[in-house]
Amino acid sequence: MANLVVNGGRPLSGTIRPNGNKNAVLPMLCATLLTDAPVRLENVPDITDVDKFLDYFRALGSQVSYDKAAQVLEVDHPERLIPDAIEKLPLRIRSAIMLLAPILLRHGHLRFDVDAKGCALGIREIDPHIAILKRFGAVQADTDEIDLTLSGRPDAQAIWAEYASVTATETFLLIASMAEGTSVLTNAASEPHVQSLCHMLVEMGAQVDGIGTSRLTVTGAASLGGATRRVPDDHHEVATFLALGGVSGGRVTVETDILDEMPLILDQFGKLGLQFDLRPGAVTVTGWTRDVTPPLTAQMTPKIEAAPWPYFPADLLPQAIGVAVGCTGDVMFWNKVYEGAMGWSAELAKFGVRCHLSDPHRLIVFGGNRLKPAEVEAPYIIRVVVGLLIAAIQIDGPSRILNAGPVKRAHPNFTENLTRLGADIAWEN
Repeated sequence: MANLVVNGGRPLSGTIRPNGNKNAVLPMLCATLLTDAPVRLENVPDITDVDKFLDYFRALGSQVSYDKAAQVLEVDHPERLIPDAIEKLPLRIRSAIMLLAPILLRHGHLRFDVDAKGCALGIREIDPHIAILKRFGAVQADTDEIDLTLSGRPDAQAIWAEYASVTATETFLLIASMAEGTSVLTNAASEPHVQSLCHMLVEMGAQVDGIGTSRLTVTGAASLGGATRRVPDDHHEVATFLALGGVSGGRVTVETDILDEMPLILDQFGKLGLQFDLRPGAVTVTGWTRDVTPPLTAQMTPKIEAAPWPYFPADLLPQAIGVAVGCTGDVMFWNKVYEGAMGWSAELAKFGVRCHLSDPHRLIVFGGNRLKPAEVEAPYIIRVVVGLLIAAIQIDGPSRILNAGPVKRAHPNFTENLTRLGADIAWEN
């Protein structure tokens, strides 16, 4: 796996645009399978997960045209998919779980190895997805594999989810959009990428009410048509470029049309001393005081809590931690979404960071660290690579991030973009 070599201590400055949101484009690609009419997507990020989805579509007999330079993708699925290819789900993509509903609606049957939880479908729980499909009428065979059959058009359902899962909400949306009647999901996820899927399904002919809330009402259509949609900018990437610019001592402007998604994100990074200037269509990081905003209650440690949207996103905690290592004060980070997701923080000690993992959900980063260049190892988590980079880029001298390859799955041309802003960063194979 590729390593990332970072020569820190150099200010980043300039203007940049973020790429399209990985977490939005993949469910939007799954939605294209719900129709045999042409679908056009714009602002499509050039990432490996998209390529794997498109390879799967081609195997199904679909016509695919992808202009990576223009970031425009056109997909036209056949009326009948090639049966032999259906069960060959794209490997090592967690979002492949969202292919289940469209394939069942189009083909009526799907089988895959349950062990795919560790490879093709990632390590996240698949039970909520299977439960939703079964509520809509899918029948699971009694085998060691996941073997699902859906006969005819499903009937609408009312479901109260155990927790607000993004991908399970998207599975619900995909199957409910073609169900007979009106379906309701309570405790739905409301992230921007979920909203993007909702708007796409509306353009295709479904009726979706409650977009952006925790209660979605979907009136399905017997058939869905084509659509032309723009993949929204990635708010994770907006925050990442701003954080990198600020901690490097530079001034970076990010041009984007998703500033309405950014207020809480910018407020939380502001707690860590980053300063911003907003104007229509752009946000600039103008400085970094390194000071942590203290709470009015003197006995409390400043904290940043991550939870399902509209809370601060859990996928931005590593970036915030990367900023905090250079702050003068202490900060507690609380991940209310994933257990054990901050175990990588042990690598920060190699940079000279003093921190304490209180439990599987909470990490305290102490202020006033004397940072030094280091060689650190990233787990297979995209955002952690970025968090380690934010730490490294503020430290004078060369650092190396081992196993940094996963960053390419969400951030196209990442090192090239940072180099244009003045970073001294390069891949080492």
